[in-house]
Amino acid sequence: MIQSKITLPDELQRFNPVTVIGAGTIGVSWTALFLAYGLTVRVNDPRPDVKEVVLNGIDQIKPTLKALGLPTEGLTNRLEIEPDLDRALQGAAVIQENGPERLEFKHELFSKIEKVVSKETLLLSSSSGIPSSEIAKGMKNPERLLIGHPFNPPHLVPLVEVVPGEHTKDQAVQDAITFYRALGKEPMVLEKEIPGFVANRLQSALFREAVNLVLEGVVSMEDLDRIVTNSIGLRWAVGGPFLTFHLGGGKGGLPAFLQHLGPNLQNGWKNLGNPNLDEANVQTLSNHAMNSYGNVPIEQLEKSRDQKQLSVLKMLKDQQSSR
Repeated sequence: MIQSKITLPDELQRFNPVTVIGAGTIGVSWTALFLAYGLTVRVNDPRPDVKEVVLNGIDQIKPTLKALGLPTEGLTNRLEIEPDLDRALQGAAVIQENGPERLEFKHELFSKIEKVVSKETLLLSSSSGIPSSEIAKGMKNPERLLIGHPFNPPHLVPLVEVVPGEHTKDQAVQDAITFYRALGKEPMVLEKEIPGFVANRLQSALFREAVNLVLEGVVSMEDLDRIVTNSIGLRWAVGGPFLTFHLGGGKGGLPAFLQHLGPNLQNGWKNLGNPNLDEANVQTLSNHAMNSYGNVPIEQLEKSRDQKQLSVLKMLKDQQSSR
């Protein structure tokens, strides 16, 4: 448990200050977490209401930070809102970029960044799908650039996918791991670049079939969510798909499972849906969503989600501590 007074842990000293580029949902979430760990944070975003957006966002995140055992008193004392990119970059030890998922935007941005920052600055992108090798094209010094992709919201969900590019140095990868671990995250290094990385590809595969089942009228949107949270959601929270099926094979483990059930599993893949997100289907799904969840304010749904996720995280942490 971190003390109530916000102090900068020794392992984060060399990563201070941090510049957060982009004040959307992910950027504000990162900002709140960095501040809670004692880092000085500069937020850069050209939107005219950036200060209001950041401060309001941090206020909404504070209760979750408290529940995680993080200090929040004087949380914004080391926060700087700097709309000028060059000034925001001056002296930064770490950049956490959270800009639009447009390759041309990231090309231009990182070309500007490397002209200002030190060659020792750790350059991290929260990109949810663009490999760092693509982002690095046009850079003169891409050795410190890599993906640090969080799962939303970053201040709560442990995973950060660390994905080096073809020119990323090993030391930058190790620095990213050290940085994220010091923030209580679970950094997972991918051994190969692939669009969408791992977590989003898995999420996308499940969501595609979820969309198909709803559009086909097999199940309602609310009931599908209940099916997931009362079955595979519980399983995967503690074991993941491979461990789940390894246990499903009994004493023979995954080899037995694949031998006995693999053929049926493969045949089932042929029947999975491939729905189109055309205008008509988007409207149908939107109508379903509003009928299912539209009568509850988003803020209330987010609060409920965060409370449940906190309970799961606490349970898992308690289980690990008792081993």
